[in-house]
Amino acid sequence: MAYEFAIYEKKGRIATITINRPEVMNAIHPPATAELSEIWDDAIADDDIWVIILTGAGDKAFSAGNDLKYTAQKGMPSGPRPKGGFGGLTDRTDIWKPLIAAVNGFALGGGFELALACDIIIAAEHARFGLPEPRVGLAAAAGGVHRLPRQIPLKIAMGYMLTGKHMTAQEAHRWGIVNEVVPLKDLMPTAERWANEILECAPLSVRATKQCAMMGLGLPLELALARSYPALQQMIYSEDAKEGPRAFAEKRKPNWQAR
Repeated sequence: MAYEFAIYEKKGRIATITINRPEVMNAIHPPATAELSEIWDDAIADDDIWVIILTGAGDKAFSAGNDLKYTAQKGMPSGPRPKGGFGGLTDRTDIWKPLIAAVNGFALGGGFELALACDIIIAAEHARFGLPEPRVGLAAAAGGVHRLPRQIPLKIAMGYMLTGKHMTAQEAHRWGIVNEVVPLKDLMPTAERWANEILECAPLSVRATKQCAMMGLGLPLELALARSYPALQQMIYSEDAKEGPRAFAEKRKPNWQAR
């Protein structure tokens, strides 16, 4: 299916979602969020897709966040929050497939919030991150004010959030938000390399690992250890849990089935 504001591609086990509004630095307005939400629904539900990459069109911006010109013309959105939140993603806290953000330029406001909602961030050397909402009378209410202080030291996060300052790709890497910084030409190959390294692992093991880590993150250790995790139970009783040791013993690559 063709989309107006996004490009959705599937190659093997990898789905790539590209925000496609380069004329406005991939800023997202409600119609784009509606499309992206539909795309996320499909990528999550497709059993043949095991890893998802999110990026932006062009070489200037991953996403400049909320389309402020559209907001100025149409006013702030009213009614219930769109399914999945901003960009169809920021409210989803139950995606157990791994998500990789390939940040090809500015990731500001909602764009940074989309990247923070991913598990791994690969950044082009010229990428910049920030939550500048207070500078335009808004707040990073699509998860930025909650995710950033959980992912870097509190005082550092507050410094960036209260001033709206930008963070370079190198600074983001130093603070541990970005996994790797590469030249722009290497951005998508690097994101795909990470995706393929994940695909070497059993998909149910990957999802169980992510679910245990994320659901146990805010708990005291003893409670996190004692908690029941559905994805972990599914993994334990899966065919892949038999295939892995068998392939190891037979000195061959495992044939993962995600069942």
